[in-house]
Amino acid sequence: MTQPICNRYDFVLLFDVKDGNPNGDPDAGNMPRLDPETGRGLVTDVCIKRKIRNFVSLKKEDRPPFEIYVKEKAILNDLHERAYREIGAADELTKDKKRKGGDRVAEARKFMCANFFDVRTFGAVMSLGVNCGQVRGPVQLTFARSVDPIVPMEHSITRMAVATREEAEKQGGDNRTMGRKYTVPYGLYRAHGFVSAALAAQTGFGDADLALLWEACASMFEHDRSAARGEMSTRRLVVFRHETPLGGAPAHKLFERVTIQRVPGVEVPRGFEDYVVRVDDSAMPGGVAVLRPAE
Repeated sequence: MTQPICNRYDFVLLFDVKDGNPNGDPDAGNMPRLDPETGRGLVTDVCIKRKIRNFVSLKKEDRPPFEIYVKEKAILNDLHERAYREIGAADELTKDKKRKGGDRVAEARKFMCANFFDVRTFGAVMSLGVNCGQVRGPVQLTFARSVDPIVPMEHSITRMAVATREEAEKQGGDNRTMGRKYTVPYGLYRAHGFVSAALAAQTGFGDADLALLWEACASMFEHDRSAARGEMSTRRLVVFRHETPLGGAPAHKLFERVTIQRVPGVEVPRGFEDYVVRVDDSAMPGGVAVLRPAE
């Protein structure tokens, strides 16, 4: 493992979407997620982590020590078996005791942390099938919530083609496929994150991982374009760095220093320029500094 970080960090991530769907809900026809009581949009922590993983995979080409554990079409048990082979315990793969814990599981867990960025960053449950234990990651994220309520728009779309000849015959050669899609005209979203030095010591999350995390937060949308996410951008990344592993102030007090207000006269925001973001860095608590790596 690399030398782990020895400072605690808390951070605020601001990103926006224009005429797109930042995180569709498969249980609601892929409609943008929202809080039904307030009308504010939501983006899950899982969605944000997925984009961070994709950026790291793209930048580091999925090579150790920056491989990605949770990725498309991955067979996780195959990776667990690889860990046992790499630590010289292939014989354990045929024994029931591999499921119960012990020194070999600890070695396998250490191998997974050392080679997979997302395991040592976000943690993972690797105890199903071939047991590599469980890891509690030092980096945790909240759901992102839009600053103002959003109004999802539903659009009818037409494809000038059909999938099968049977469909074409039913339409008499018209060959059209009707569909629907949802977009958010504009939304500015805010998420909070936390980096624990104590948990970093357990997984080996180091300075190189931290720098890569900040880079991913700043650039993850630049390589995630699609018809549903044509204009998504990170707008601010405000990081509070503590001098000590335990920190010098509660996270919620630091987050309160980042305020977002609409520009006077703007009733319906349609761009980031319709907001004013302020960071109060005056009279900071002892041992806490403000960093802005995304600006």
